[in-house]
Amino acid sequence: MLDSPKFVAAAVQAAPVFLDTQATVAKAVALIHEAASNGARLVAFPEVFVAGYPYWSWIANPLEGSPWFEKLARSAIVVPGPEVDALCHAARAANVNVVIGVNERAAYSLGTIYNTVLTIDAGGRLIGRHRKLVPTWAEKLTWAPGDASGLKVHQTDIGPLGALACGENTNTLARFALLAQGELVHVANYISLPVAPPDYDMAEAIKVRAMAHSFEGKVFTVVSCSTVSEEIIAAMETLKPGARGLLERGNSAFSGIVGPDGRIVGEALVDREGIAYAEIDLARCIQPKQMHDIIGHYNRFDVFELKVNTGRQRPLTVDGASADADLPYAPRQDLAAADAR
Repeated sequence: MLDSPKFVAAAVQAAPVFLDTQATVAKAVALIHEAASNGARLVAFPEVFVAGYPYWSWIANPLEGSPWFEKLARSAIVVPGPEVDALCHAARAANVNVVIGVNERAAYSLGTIYNTVLTIDAGGRLIGRHRKLVPTWAEKLTWAPGDASGLKVHQTDIGPLGALACGENTNTLARFALLAQGELVHVANYISLPVAPPDYDMAEAIKVRAMAHSFEGKVFTVVSCSTVSEEIIAAMETLKPGARGLLERGNSAFSGIVGPDGRIVGEALVDREGIAYAEIDLARCIQPKQMHDIIGHYNRFDVFELKVNTGRQRPLTVDGASADADLPYAPRQDLAAADAR
């Protein structure tokens, strides 16, 4: 029997507490509980919400931006770790699934950072860690490329859930890899990018990407985008006078939910902080798939073939050593005991 639950999704549009990891995690925890109190079963957060985006790479040269890279490295987190524990506890306490972007520092290096999307289930387990495959444009000065070991769709109590970060949502093969695993709910998280070329409408571009994925795959897409706070603008002004003019440009952030017909469900947000909510009914994915199911009857797998290397890329492999523990991960501290306090 087809299990097609209905649930409320929440798309957070907010700024982090810039480069302040603990304060940003506390803000995320508060937003998780706020969304849950409004009936959400899925809460999506922006790209690298913990704890900020490297805007300096767009407004300054690499030498000028180098001290800010160090600030970001110091604020980056190791996964798993205490910050992940706090998010897992919040997800369990609120009984919600959480998808959130973080700056992840490699456990083996002080200078390697990944743009990582974490997926936490309603039981408080870290079930997904996806490192952005290709940093976009100026982002290559900050983040290392990820691999496909986390390019997975996770079976949750709200349905098959997948996620990609920002520009990855233009990568046709990455998107197809998730759809081919049965994805029905897709989280696309972004950052506000007012420093884009003058003729580039960031909010519209985000919306178009989400609509394309939903329409092609006949799935729901939950879009969560950050905003640029006064705190971020003031910090970048200290680096580059005149940065304010670049960072205050409007129509740079879009958050909302898109249905399997490619149309927005509920009310979307542009630029302003808030949480966008909408009901997701997975049964709505059935009828559109009757027409075009690109992972099934509307494809030719005798003609087209996609191969994905899901191997974990490591700097060292030691013969005879057992594989390191990987996801799913539950916090080291007992969750039930923590919830009771």
